[in-house]
Amino acid sequence: MLHTFTLQTSVRDDMIDITREVEKIVEKEGVQEGTVVVYCPHTTAGITINENADPDVKHDMLMRLDEVYPWTHAKYRHMEGNSASHLKASTVGASQHVIIHRGKLVLGRWQGIYFCEFDGPRQRTFYVKVMEG
Repeated sequence: MLHTFTLQTSVRDDMIDITREVEKIVEKEGVQEGTVVVYCPHTTAGITINENADPDVKHDMLMRLDEVYPWTHAKYRHMEGNSASHLKASTVGASQHVIIHRGKLVLGRWQGIYFCEFDGPRQRTFYVKVMEG
């Protein structure tokens, strides 16, 4: 079954921890062994896995992405003016796969799953698909 989630972002660049939502779907589906895919259908947002224990990691990641891909650049040509958000989304990626073992996500001790907003604030959607096997 495909699960659809909607969230409202509140700032231009943000990383929103969605780990608990994904865990709830895995529990609901009752899959003991398999994988889960978390997918973002937007060209200016993405999904990543990273540390969720220290909020400074989130800050540092967003800061560095903004330094690498500044919001304005003299050579950007995209007429919407959000080239940086497209570049950030491509760098982060549109999806993540996580192994399910004994009914639980196999994540590292400090890892969480994040929805990454790069062109907010906006209403966004992400999908979760659990696969047995």
